[in-house]
Amino acid sequence: MELKALVEEKKLLFCVTFTYTGYPLIKEAKHLIKTGTLGKVIKAFVEYPQQWLSKQVENSGNKQAEWRTDPKRSGIAGCLVDIGIHAFNLLEYVSGLKVQEICADLTTFVDGRDLDDDCSLLLKLENGAKGALLASQVLSGEENSLRICIWGDNGSIEWNQNDCNSLYLKWINKPVEILRAGTNFSYLSLNARKNCRTPGGHPEGYIEAFANIYRNFGMALVYKNFNIYYDKEIFDYPEIDDGVRAMLFIEKCVESSKSDIKWTKMC
Repeated sequence: MELKALVEEKKLLFCVTFTYTGYPLIKEAKHLIKTGTLGKVIKAFVEYPQQWLSKQVENSGNKQAEWRTDPKRSGIAGCLVDIGIHAFNLLEYVSGLKVQEICADLTTFVDGRDLDDDCSLLLKLENGAKGALLASQVLSGEENSLRICIWGDNGSIEWNQNDCNSLYLKWINKPVEILRAGTNFSYLSLNARKNCRTPGGHPEGYIEAFANIYRNFGMALVYKNFNIYYDKEIFDYPEIDDGVRAMLFIEKCVESSKSDIKWTKMC
């Protein structure tokens, strides 16, 4: 909150690298939900499974694992801090809905580890929608399988980072549609096309998602410095409020996991 207050006092721009919001088809999914194409959102699900902490590799010279599992350096949570907040941010970004209440179960499966390596959450969102978030770093065979599904009362979207250039649209009474990323695909929204870097059929992914966030933030800085109007939706990036909400999310999940009360409010 001190950092947020400083940003507001100095009228600064601030960027948080929630990488996955930089994918073109994530922006397309957000656009489809915002414009009501899927109808009213009723359910949201996001999962982020990994396997790399399935064993106690923090004691075998793995520096990345060392600090992520050390409460003195990682803070009050492990898996939740490392990847859970990315899943949380992605869910709020795409759905356009804020999480209001949480029922969290944080688990440490690997003996001798001080922080959680697995998270299971039930969520209550604005507008009466319900959600679930699963994040784990101890699931055998999983690499970096981030996936989000959001259901409206007319249709749904599904996106998986392992196939990041495809967005699946599923309808009640017609076949599944598959949208593909590409600068030449005019059926995509302007925001999605502006964040595509290659024509259709040319792979782009994780590094380009980073680059889109950096580019958008850089353009926002240029426009601000020259006092030029720009479309904040086209050049969007995660801001200080996203970072603050992520920190609040961590605190409330830990609080919920330790509590016998079913629901913890996000306020």
